[in-house]
Amino acid sequence: MLNNLEPFSHPPSKQEFAATFHVTSQISFWVQLALGSVSTVALLFASFSRNISAQTNNPGIGFGIFLAIISLLLLCFRVYWAFRYRRLAKRLQAPTLEINPNKEDVIQVLRVGLIVSLVGLLIAFVASEETVAVVLAKALAQPQGVAVYNPETVIHSLDIFVLLANVNMIGAHFFGGLTLLGLLNWIE
Repeated sequence: MLNNLEPFSHPPSKQEFAATFHVTSQISFWVQLALGSVSTVALLFASFSRNISAQTNNPGIGFGIFLAIISLLLLCFRVYWAFRYRRLAKRLQAPTLEINPNKEDVIQVLRVGLIVSLVGLLIAFVASEETVAVVLAKALAQPQGVAVYNPETVIHSLDIFVLLANVNMIGAHFFGGLTLLGLLNWIE
């Protein structure tokens, strides 16, 4: 069992790290882009599903949408940063030493991405918790088996779309952070 772990106990060579970094950055880019696209579509549906003429007396969902937009903006930055990782990996694989970044620069770039992922994960988590609390409060306010006459206690598609967007952003930020933690652990 320990013999299987022996190849990972030594620090990677520059070429090993560059190859792994290139593959990991591509996977991270596409997964985050896909989950971010689903979140964007869900937030757009949530925005368009709101009845403009009706007054919504639910500030909780508005705050959830606000936090979801902040988390989505952080995710957009992470998708750009993951694209930047792909270019950085190509520079690491270059044969000339003048364009190769040093180890400290690579670690700094990875740490910035990790910090953004963790902040985005925290914001998306708070937004999800807040949205779930609003949906739960609405569900508990509805009497069982009786027609609902109070429109404020009806669970709208808006509520579910905001929740879907936040959960997908949690997944995207988590996946981005997980890949960065793996790369940082391996390089250091």
